[in-house]
Amino acid sequence: MSLRPGPRNSITDIDGLLVGHATDERIGSGVTVIRCAGQWVAAVDIRGGGPGVRETETLSPENIVGGIHAIALSGGSVFGLAAADGVMGYLSERQVGMRLRPGGRAIPIVPGAVLHDLNNQGDKDWGELSPYRDLGARAVAAAGTDFALGSVGAGRGAMAGYVKGGIGTASLDLGDGLVVAALVAVNPVGSVYMPDGRTFWAWPYEIDGEFGGHRPAPHTPPVSDPTPDHTRLRDLGRLQPGANTTLAVVATNAAIDKLEAKRIAIMAQDGLARAIRPVHTPFDGDLVFAIGSGAVALGDERTRQWQTARIGAAAADVLARAIARGVYHASGNDGVAASNCAV
Repeated sequence: MSLRPGPRNSITDIDGLLVGHATDERIGSGVTVIRCAGQWVAAVDIRGGGPGVRETETLSPENIVGGIHAIALSGGSVFGLAAADGVMGYLSERQVGMRLRPGGRAIPIVPGAVLHDLNNQGDKDWGELSPYRDLGARAVAAAGTDFALGSVGAGRGAMAGYVKGGIGTASLDLGDGLVVAALVAVNPVGSVYMPDGRTFWAWPYEIDGEFGGHRPAPHTPPVSDPTPDHTRLRDLGRLQPGANTTLAVVATNAAIDKLEAKRIAIMAQDGLARAIRPVHTPFDGDLVFAIGSGAVALGDERTRQWQTARIGAAAADVLARAIARGVYHASGNDGVAASNCAV
């Protein structure tokens, strides 16, 4: 029996996850927030050469903090790291977070990561205070089970090579109550398309034509040079360290620990390699967060290892699909801009 997506084909097929966007058309940028119901186990794996991050070291398995309450993905390069401040303030005021003493202030743990979209046509003359803190608060306030894909939130100013990037999501039901899903903001220097310009590298993983159903022509020759035209990308200002990034979150409802979350994040990086060529370049800040709700037990140690490998393998496939969906639904590409995330 072939595996199927969840009912929404979305990261919100994981019970307890909500997603919200805030988009500022004037600056041509935005924020996307993934909110957890409670404190969820999390880890991160960073492969790109120019990451922009916040609170990622907190997730290291040797550190004491047990989990997170939300993740803030943002445009705006380093200025976008302020989005997590808005998320943190919003959650703390609503009594969401850790407490170090009874009656103490709620302390939300909100890792963040940013992509570079400062070279697009939006107005970046925002003065001493950037708009991203406010956008972060607005995004978490808007979080729900249904959300738009494409050129919205953190994907508003994203590019994928020469075409528009954006927000994508996908899910997979593994049976026995176990679900794996992904959300991604796609902004790589590499291409998501094969040389024909219409078939996604991720086409072998597509389910039900979720990103157009294009297939390579019969007898398509092997690809000898998948690297984009460096001259054009340099002219666009994209061949700079940290100027391009794919930000991903993979999620499961399994009861994983921090070490298992780290292994799943590592395995999920293969999804970027399946969907983007080249990837993890010096110019990208690619990273994958992995989070788990703890709802589905994984059994004894031997079973846990097997299930962790199974979840990680599925996460890579789901992430490849989410990347293609993000570009497919972006403004000016084959899909409809900011379309609903249902298949």
